Order: sequence, then structure tokens, then C-alpha cells
Amino acid sequence: MYNIKKHKTRKGSKAKMADQVIDTNMVSLIGKVVGEKEFSHEMYGEGFYTFNLEVSRLSDQSDILPITVSERLLIDSELKEGDHIVVEGQLRSYNRYINGKNRLILTIFAREVYSPKDDEELNELMRKPNEIYLDGFICKSPIYRTTPFGREITDLLIAVNRPYNKSDYIPSIAWGRNARFCENLKVGDHIRIWGRIQSRDYQKKKEDGEVISRVAFEVSVSKLEYLAEDNNREGKEDEVEELEA
Repeated sequence: MYNIKKHKTRKGSKAKMADQVIDTNMVSLIGKVVGEKEFSHEMYGEGFYTFNLEVSRLSDQSDILPITVSERLLIDSELKEGDHIVVEGQLRSYNRYINGKNRLILTIFAREVYSPKDDEELNELMRKPNEIYLDGFICKSPIYRTTPFGREITDLLIAVNRPYNKSDYIPSIAWGRNARFCENLKVGDHIRIWGRIQSRDYQKKKEDGEVISRVAFEVSVSKLEYLAEDNNREGKEDEVEELEA
């Protein structure tokens, strides 16, 4: 069962809309601060910073994830390198123009940042260090493939709505029988997914032949729910199908 907190509904139609959208994109992380925070930008007089969080996997590996946080959440925290902190928020996307091309950039937008009160709480939180829940729509035809090691994978791009006609576009990967199921999803299908955010190193060959190393961020899907009765394509079926890895 996921421990991601649900925000209480506040008074007013705009507040209710915001709370409903928050409930469609929820992230909970526990990890170690890597490096120093850097100033990112200012909006309406509010400064925002970015830093990296090292989040352990159940294996010996870890993911280095980018966090964006308001200065107003850092009043009582210096975010020193090596600190273990909890980050709760949303996975956001935006386009950045880099070297003449638009690139999709992902970051975890923090809504809460705090430190575990003691080692006992830290150890308890570390049992589930990386959780995400998304409720959105397929916005690009799924791509099914098989890795050189024979693993079945389907690449998804999920649009999650935000207030004021904004959306976040989240690359996601389904595995095994979930991958086989997702291969047949159509643009406009409504799905809910549970999983974790992962970082993945890869190499890309430029037009001049130079090979460069990059890091991709994506959601690794462990469970999904398909809402056939609520989608944006014709021929809806009155059923809900739920799959879990």
C-alpha cells in the first residue's frame, strides 16, 4: 500500500480543482542530498532552487533524481550534502531549448521537505524510498520492444493534467505482462499507474558522429489500472482492468 499523503480539500472552486489535480500526480521520496543546491529561477517574487537526491533501490543501485524546491520550504533547512530528507510532491515536465532542439526535462517539484526525526523513522521510511502515482492519458502510441536479454518493455508517454490548461508529459516503462497489455493501448486511453522514478544512463549519436552520454528520467511501472469506461476515444467499454507486476 502506498503511503503518499493526500492533501485535504480546501474551500473554493479553484482550491478544489487544485487538490483534485494534486491527487493525480503524487511522489514520495526518501534519500540523501548530493552536491549543493543551485538557484534555478524566480516566479512572482518566489525563488526556486534545484538539487539532486540519491534514492536507493531495493538492489545495491541508486537513482540520482533532480528536485526543484521553493525557498519558502527551506527556511528551517540548509540542505547540506549527505543529509537524509523526505521529499513529497509531483513529477513535472517542461520543454527546454538546447542546442537548437526542444528537450523534455523532468523534475520532482517539492511540496514538502523534511528530515526524519531519528534513525528509527529513517529506517522505516527507507523500506519504501521511491513511490509515484499518476492518473493520466496515453498521449503517444505505445512502443513495444524486447531487450537483448529478452525482457519485454513497452514505452509510454502519459499526459497528466494540471490546473490552468497545463499538462505534464511523463515517459514511463511497463514490463512483462504489463508491457504486453500496454502495447494495445491507444492514444486517449485513461490509465492509472504506480511505480518508482528511475534515472537511466544512455548514449546518443549526434549528426556529426560524436557519441555523447545522457541521463533519462522515467517512471518504472509496477502496477497499472486501465479505465475503459473513461477515455478520450470511441468505443468505450464499461469495465476497469487492473494489472500488477
